[in-house]
Parts: sequence; C-alpha cells; structure tokens
Amino acid sequence: YGSHIVGYFSKEKESPDGNNVACILTLPPYQRKGYGKLLIAFSYELSKQEQVTGSPEKPLSDLGKLSYRSYWSWVLLEILRDFRGTLSIKDLSNMTSITQNDIISTLQSLNLVKYWKGQHVICVTPKLIEEHLKSAEYKKPSLTVDITALRWTAPPKKAHKKHKNSTSAH
Repeated sequence: YGSHIVGYFSKEKESPDGNNVACILTLPPYQRKGYGKLLIAFSYELSKQEQVTGSPEKPLSDLGKLSYRSYWSWVLLEILRDFRGTLSIKDLSNMTSITQNDIISTLQSLNLVKYWKGQHVICVTPKLIEEHLKSAEYKKPSLTVDITALRWTAPPKKAHKKHKNSTSAH
C-alpha cells in the first residue's frame, strides 16, 4: 500500500532535436502493466500544452519501440474512427503533438497510408479501423491521463535568434 515509484521520464526544456522525452523508464516489476503508456501519454499532453510536436529521444529499447508504436497506433486509430471528412498527416500531428514522421511510420505499419504523387495519403475504411481496434495490441490503455487534473505551465518560448547572414524583407 502507499505510494510507489513505478517509473519516470525526463523532459528537456528546449530540445534542438524536437524530443518531447529525453529518457523514459518503467521499473521492471511494473512493466507490461500500462505505466509506460501512461508516461508516454503524459509526455504528449505536456507537448499539447506547449503547442509543439515531439518524438522520444532515439534509440529506443525494444520494449520502448513496442510501447510507443502501440500508443501512437491507438491514438491515431481512435481519431480516424471518429473523424468524418478529410484529414492530413499535418492535421493529425497538430491534433496529437506526434511528429509527422512518427505518424507516417505508424500508419505504414498499419497499412493505412499510401505514397501517391509525391505525398503520403491516408487510406482508411471504417471496417479496417474497427478491425485494428479489436486487436489486443491497439486496445485503449488501462491507465489514462486525466487532463482536467493537469496543472502545468509550459516554459516560455524563446525568440529565435537571427543568424548574421540572414536578411528579412519588410
């Protein structure tokens, strides 16, 4: 009983590589119980608050790759199931704070994207989405973040410094 540390993640205030997580760990006795995906979800909720997209720092462990791919798949499948109309990869990225590259690789792994005339096009049917969501691999996480309880202020964004050689038109 009581409180126990089950894992943690660290976050850079400013990541030049666009990472929303620098290190993420679930302690061994708590692995495969949903805590890793909870930490992943929490990191993306912080990214949404910051209005940035992010990706975990690479390389990921094998279990890390599985956890992220499963989380990304579930998030994207849920949106695609409920959305009516046209969505782009960029729209999905803006909605989820998941990078476009991570979205493309996830949709490719689900066979939900095609490369056509120089761009990635999402190709889904409601039946295909439901088939994926029925799979145990993409089921709703058992532990979820209650964003109404989140009290956090994103660090202020620093203005980008102009390079000496750059010019601007007025």
